[in-house]
Amino acid sequence: MERAAVPGMIREQKLNQWIEDYSDSILRTCFLYLSDQNQAEDATQDTWIKAWKHMDDYERKSITNDKAWLLRIAINTCKDYRRSAWFRHIDRNKVLDELPSQLIAVEPEDRTLTLTIMDLPDRYKQVILLYYFQGLTMQETAEVIGASQTTVQRRLKKAESLLKVELTGGVTYEG
Repeated sequence: MERAAVPGMIREQKLNQWIEDYSDSILRTCFLYLSDQNQAEDATQDTWIKAWKHMDDYERKSITNDKAWLLRIAINTCKDYRRSAWFRHIDRNKVLDELPSQLIAVEPEDRTLTLTIMDLPDRYKQVILLYYFQGLTMQETAEVIGASQTTVQRRLKKAESLLKVELTGGVTYEG
């Protein structure tokens, strides 16, 4: 009986460590994806529940990047939320001030960029959030979204182009 308790304790310790290390990143990602603090908090909690439930998969597959695995769960959870009928009928004002200041420090000049990123189509928003906001590599980003590295590069280039057009009003600067 003692032997069965040890793996459970190790898993619980692992989950607690993930929560300590990655809660802020998961919450920020969910907020930027869902544009709603309450939904983001719910999605973050669901992410931890799903991580716990799929701990066997994590161990069996010998996952090497905990953060990438958890972000994939978080993004998939956010996608589930966005597919719900209820989500389509709520007012999702993009108020960055809703999150506690320690989770998302937004300088006035960054506010426009962040809001513009939040308005990008999901496929482009995902790569921006993972690559730039979370600091994942191209390969890690590809693993999280389940696409090739080439696809990630194309989406990043397109996202950057969309952001440039939106932020400059279509004006390009020659330097």
